[in-house]
Amino acid sequence: MEDGGRTKAKLQTVSITGGLLRLAKSLSQGDFVEVAFQTQSGIVRGMAEMLTPVRAATEGSLQPFRFVALGDDDHRTLRMVVDSAADRSFQGIRSSQWAAPKSV
Repeated sequence: MEDGGRTKAKLQTVSITGGLLRLAKSLSQGDFVEVAFQTQSGIVRGMAEMLTPVRAATEGSLQPFRFVALGDDDHRTLRMVVDSAADRSFQGIRSSQWAAPKSV
């Protein structure tokens, strides 16, 4: 925030390159902010640039951000969280669904 204040947001999604926040009031596109959030693997803290806000149907707005600076430990923690989520999303898919088509 321009005035150095704090605001709370709900982290909707996160990836290695950025994420999406739900805010009561969107920030200006191009604002540089410190983003910090708790994960099962530890706290991730980094600098991010706010991107163009997306208005949500419910109260508040959704606003994407991209990481511009992450420390090595924060990057490692983030990578573990994203990899773990990806592993969970693929559980239960039968290998036959990924089988190559048979040649004729």
